[in-house]
Amino acid sequence: MQRDIDGVKMNPDEAPRNAAEASAPRYHHGDLRTALLQAAEAELAERGIGGLTLRGCARRAGVSHAAPKHHFPTLAHLLTALAGQGFERLAASIRRACAEQAPGSLEHLVAACAGYVAFARANPALFRLMFRQDLFVDGDSQAEEAAAAAFALPVDAVAARTGATDPLGNEAGRRQVAAVWALAHGVADLAINGQFCPLEGDAPEDWQHQQLRFMLCALFPER
Repeated sequence: MQRDIDGVKMNPDEAPRNAAEASAPRYHHGDLRTALLQAAEAELAERGIGGLTLRGCARRAGVSHAAPKHHFPTLAHLLTALAGQGFERLAASIRRACAEQAPGSLEHLVAACAGYVAFARANPALFRLMFRQDLFVDGDSQAEEAAAAAFALPVDAVAARTGATDPLGNEAGRRQVAAVWALAHGVADLAINGQFCPLEGDAPEDWQHQQLRFMLCALFPER
């Protein structure tokens, strides 16, 4: 049995779940991909990875449950594209944080890690998804390039700090890069799980910056 909603035929299981969804605009084909990605991120934040479905994303975007297949044949394709967007935004967060710091300085390295953590704190559900390789389509060049570009920023920060042309070209450099990434990712994961808490009286961001600086100073002493 079907019913009309804003002139569009819908099956009962495609009906809006609430008034907000019922009043949401219905997207045209030209911006369907963007609409679905936005819907997927909203569903992810609200329901978690386990509750995200193509049908739910279509419902939130205001299209039929079959419409996503024009751009995303499976949920894995949608999650891969969403993760790729996440890495692009992660890179932008790191760049913004580093913009006013001199490359090669300890503060530049601290800022790179702080930008990483700031993105995770602002987008915890998306951040968790981005590292669920088991959910993605293999060989998606756009997502892989976005992830590589984001990872290149802390690598470049290490290169500037150490003076190495290619930190990944030798064992010592690879260890340094791994240590920086593990530090940033570990602090981010602790922060979004409420486990990286400031001491009483300290502002969270100030305390976080101080702790990042303390740990990085041990890895890369002031020159």
